[in-house]
Amino acid sequence: MSRDLSAPEQRRLMLDSVRDYLAQLAEEGLEGLPSTTPRTVAPGLGAVGAKPPASAARPSAPDGASARAAAASSPDSTPPSSELLSRYPGLDKTASLEALSVFIGDCKRCKLAPLRTHLVFGVGNPDADLMFVGEAPGADEDARGEPFVGRAGQLLTDIIERGMGLKRADVYICNVIKCRPPDNRNPEPDEVAACEPFLMRQIDLVRPRAIVALGTFAVQALLKVKTPISRLRGNWHEVRGVKLMPTFHPAYLLRSPGEKRWVWQDIQEVMKVLGIEIPARGGAR
Repeated sequence: MSRDLSAPEQRRLMLDSVRDYLAQLAEEGLEGLPSTTPRTVAPGLGAVGAKPPASAARPSAPDGASARAAAASSPDSTPPSSELLSRYPGLDKTASLEALSVFIGDCKRCKLAPLRTHLVFGVGNPDADLMFVGEAPGADEDARGEPFVGRAGQLLTDIIERGMGLKRADVYICNVIKCRPPDNRNPEPDEVAACEPFLMRQIDLVRPRAIVALGTFAVQALLKVKTPISRLRGNWHEVRGVKLMPTFHPAYLLRSPGEKRWVWQDIQEVMKVLGIEIPARGGAR
């Protein structure tokens, strides 16, 4: 910490750091933690809230140096396609999502395989302009073999359909890993490594114009950073040549509805890139 900072400035920086840390812990699923933003649910759209007023600035890094450091850590750091896909010979020859699904098959490449009910590959438009990437399947997804079909999935569908004016079938939805971890714990490094080539191949095959990464784990896995999501969300990043917008996971919004307005703010940035008209007020069209 700079020695020439005043005592009030030092306290402010310390509070900002604590706020970011609490936001990350809460977003990862720990219960009983305070929200980092006011818990006023924005009017209009039940899924993500109305467009926030101009005065509602997004949370920022404590100072310019920290912001620049976060930005510098976020460019695409995934291995080149040839190196990544070479982990599984023949993966780079898959020419469609259907072929990729066949290639993955009844996957036994990590320790999650014996514990799953269904492998959850992905769903949606194979030529989608927009791709959503979550963390991992939950119990509902494991039972049905489809991503985002539980309560969090219903909220994501609301964001897509009521907020963006699209159909769920218009976008492509998948997860970082394809099998449910026990008790919905965070995926472990070896599990992520086993699935990473498949996720990157999905991105390569869909070739979306934009990706929305949902939640701390998905964002950090895609960008290869440990920066808190509260500092990453609301700003564009890049992975495999595709613009990526980090935002909070729908499951976190179910626990912290006051955060919906920040997600709506992020979604509006995505809509601008895709050329989708932003309604004057959130809600069904």
